[in-house]
Amino acid sequence: MARAHGEATAVPEREQWSGQIGFILSALGSAVGLGNIWRFPGVAYESGGGAFLIPYLVALVTAGIPILFLDYAIGHRFRGSAPLALRRLGGRLGEGLGWFQVLISVFIAIYYTAVLAWSSSYFVFSWDLRWGDDTTAFFTGEYLRAAGEPFTLDYVPAVAIPLVIMWVITLGILAAGVVKGVQRANVIIIPLLVVAFVAIVIYALTLPGAAQGVNEFFTPDFAALADPNVWIAAYSQIFFSLSVAFGIMITFASYRKRRSNMTGAGLVVAFGNSSFEILAGIGVFATLGFFAFQQGVEIGDLEGLTGVGLAFMTVPAIVSEMPGGAWVGALFFGSLTLAGLTSLISILEVIIAALRDKFALTRAQAVLGFGGILAVVSLVLFGSTSGLTALDTIDNWANNIGIVGSAVAMAVIVLWVRRRGRELARHLSAVSTFRVGRTWLLFTSILAPAVLAYMLVTKIIDLLVNGYEGYPAWYLGVAGWGSVALMIIGAVLLPQLRWRHDPDRFEAWPRPDQLALKGGVR
Repeated sequence: MARAHGEATAVPEREQWSGQIGFILSALGSAVGLGNIWRFPGVAYESGGGAFLIPYLVALVTAGIPILFLDYAIGHRFRGSAPLALRRLGGRLGEGLGWFQVLISVFIAIYYTAVLAWSSSYFVFSWDLRWGDDTTAFFTGEYLRAAGEPFTLDYVPAVAIPLVIMWVITLGILAAGVVKGVQRANVIIIPLLVVAFVAIVIYALTLPGAAQGVNEFFTPDFAALADPNVWIAAYSQIFFSLSVAFGIMITFASYRKRRSNMTGAGLVVAFGNSSFEILAGIGVFATLGFFAFQQGVEIGDLEGLTGVGLAFMTVPAIVSEMPGGAWVGALFFGSLTLAGLTSLISILEVIIAALRDKFALTRAQAVLGFGGILAVVSLVLFGSTSGLTALDTIDNWANNIGIVGSAVAMAVIVLWVRRRGRELARHLSAVSTFRVGRTWLLFTSILAPAVLAYMLVTKIIDLLVNGYEGYPAWYLGVAGWGSVALMIIGAVLLPQLRWRHDPDRFEAWPRPDQLALKGGVR
């Protein structure tokens, strides 16, 4: 709708999911990622085994679900990407927070693609067990050709080629649009992922030693509950696995129709994500139990129980010992690739949506233009012999400093400075079957930010005092702290640029008077 000559028009109406199922599968595709498969099992085992499920569930209910609902409420009520929705809620201060979240996604996207490239390569390697007997030497030496220097321009074709292929596939899906691209990919991939992983778990449970592995995973060490670090680990796991506080769920919620059940879908996504994590834990520890049985050692004596070491060193070693190992390896690395792909799509959609809203770009311009630039940066940084070091460093700062800081800032700006908590609670209750009220406000405005602020401060002190993984201080200053500095600079500068459409020509629905009539906060 045009206004008088010289005045900006309103931001165009957004694309919309085809329905509830498409949204839930897309949100699940974002939440279920690499961390579910390679992080949760190891963290749970090292943090009390079965007893870890107690702080895990407490963290899910008091922080994970409440912040997920906060993201949903902001995106659905103010109908925009993170910068646009937070601008409509909190002015330029809110827009700055939105761009901070977009820049977190930029940094994560460029290294996340590298892990997809590795896992897709290992899917191919599985068929002839190419990693041989020394899987660690194969991964760091023959495959990555990892250098001692923190930064090189020596490119590794075996990494660079699948990296390019992953970018082409992902950008192709994003260019097709929200329904024909993002939703369709998730509707196909998520059922495939579940079937493949269930097949792995069922097979693993039939192997000798599997029962001992599962028993190790679930045996509770209740003394661990007295350790504050176990509770911090639980909040950290829940927080990172739900894809909250860096723009994804705000963006996805903005694509829902006005009349949509937000909290009901959110509960399905949250508990679906946790169910997959527990399934992954059973599968991983059943295979570890088999490996320990084969080696004649205890599971606690095994190395590489989490992260990159688990996926690309320990699992290949186990697969080589299994009957039918080639098929199991292909299923595992195929699952890892699919889980990572759906998460990467959601991360890049945060960036695409923000650029389209602010600069009035077409989807093709945003995807092929800025997406192409990110692909080149990703290839330069992670296609070389120093890719592993860069990935490890940027991942640590983007997650532990960037995302946690973003969540604390969002709670402070939205709930304390702009005081929009009651409005958001009423919005969720007005459109959803599961109503929220004072308890939700208590968790999102006090408990969750307090725990997250503690995590943030202790992590900053630890990194300043102890550094990280023995990397040179100058390198951590550039790749680690420098990444966070660029996010902050972008959050300050980008709100100063002119909107091509008028972001404030907008009326939230239900209107404030309608929310008051519908009963309000309990």
